[in-house]
Amino acid sequence: MTSHAIVLQSYTVAVALFAAVMDVRSRRIPNWFTLPTLAGALLLQVTIGGLHALALSFVASLLAGSLFLVLFLAGGMGGGDVKLIAAIAAGIGLSNTGALLALTALCGGVMALVVIVWHGHVRQSIRNVGHIAVHHYENGLEPHPELNVRNKRNLRLPYALAITAGTLLTISLEKVGQ
Repeated sequence: MTSHAIVLQSYTVAVALFAAVMDVRSRRIPNWFTLPTLAGALLLQVTIGGLHALALSFVASLLAGSLFLVLFLAGGMGGGDVKLIAAIAAGIGLSNTGALLALTALCGGVMALVVIVWHGHVRQSIRNVGHIAVHHYENGLEPHPELNVRNKRNLRLPYALAITAGTLLTISLEKVGQ
């Protein structure tokens, strides 16, 4: 592994860990953090790898951010999560973005199941998934009026934890593959 890869991975892990702490503490990942970290990842990519690395990093950021944007528009995720995954993808690079997204989704699903079981809301959560599916079938991406991330009464997961876990697993798997 090159020292350049170590710098990018260290930066990306630091960003993810800091965001997870903020999200757990305040349930927010503010713009003052996400936007500079995205710019920092792009700057590192261009400094280390040149314009080609910058272009690939930018595509990774757009891809990951666009997928999370759909979830945000549907009311299932906060805007800070969208910007955080874009920044993480920019740092981790296009070649690892697919793994990042898959592992983040897997970690988020496992964490959600733990929270649902812990709070004893298994049946209600299954019913809610049905209500949400019907709502989105009938209304597109419009958030459900009650079952959305903005409703403080709903069970919510600080999703930066899942993003951080997905980031750490992606980097670990990359190292195993080398």
